[in-house]
Amino acid sequence: MFTQIKTIVTNSQSTLLQDAIGMAALVVMLLVALHIPGVA
Repeated sequence: MFTQIKTIVTNSQSTLLQDAIGMAALVVMLLVALHIPGVA
């Protein structure tokens, strides 16, 4: 099982970075959207 996970991670390192960046962007957008009603 660990060898399968290791192979998946090594084969998809470029997409993992892109997915992490996309996830961080979604979190930032969510936090901004939650704080907009308090600003106005």
